[in-house]
Amino acid sequence: MTTKKEREYEEKVLAWRAGRYDSLVRENGWLALAGLYWLNEGRNLVGSNPMCEVVLPERAPTFIGVVELKGKIVRLTVAEGVRVKVNGRLAEKAVLKSSMEAKPSFVTWKETLRMVIHEHAGRFAIRIWDNERNERFSLQHLKWFPVNKHFRIPARYTRYKKPQVMEHPDTFGDMVEARIDGYVTFRFENDTYKLDVSETKDKKLFVKFRDLTSNRETYPPSRYCYTEPVKNGRVALDFNFAYNPPCAFTEYATCIFAPPQNNLPFRVEAGEMYRG
Repeated sequence: MTTKKEREYEEKVLAWRAGRYDSLVRENGWLALAGLYWLNEGRNLVGSNPMCEVVLPERAPTFIGVVELKGKIVRLTVAEGVRVKVNGRLAEKAVLKSSMEAKPSFVTWKETLRMVIHEHAGRFAIRIWDNERNERFSLQHLKWFPVNKHFRIPARYTRYKKPQVMEHPDTFGDMVEARIDGYVTFRFENDTYKLDVSETKDKKLFVKFRDLTSNRETYPPSRYCYTEPVKNGRVALDFNFAYNPPCAFTEYATCIFAPPQNNLPFRVEAGEMYRG
């Protein structure tokens, strides 16, 4: 017989799972992505014409304008007669800020199409959203392991004296550098384990990990998980909130996966599964 506390915990996990589904199918969410085009140094033509370097959905204008990349500066020049907005204001020319910056430049035309400069591993691309994509409306319900309280594990967090820069595999099979702030240690089935983690602004920890379910039941490259805020060096590592990175749902995402040292030698039968 379950206790009130256990029921409340299960309801919390199930509510989070419902929100997880909504985050994938919402407007301008991961399933609205319609393209990712790496920019060449210099001029890049943008439009629905297949001859453009950046090819937009068919209902977009044949030619919207030119995006010019010089070093780390990206400029947009809009074609004559085309109405384009940058962050809600009509614009003919603009310097575009990437999604890595505090205030990115979102370029929109029509009501359901938008794009932004995306930066990954020192390269620049244009990321496109199309809120009329069928993928937004055809996602089946996500697949999960049953809620299992045994995978809510007390852990201790230790911050490195200085943040470490470590190599992680990414979507393209390359090794890219990512910051690690510290590590958690925890016991599971009489053994002690360690996972490298990064901190968030609200004192939560972000964990990228693999385990013995990763080859079949769960997304092979890795899963992600956030903890609750750290208190006095202690935190709950709750794998019931583990989820698949966006690359599990769209080819237009760029993901950084778990570093090699974050491979757990046991089955984490909790959190999101993978349909393949």
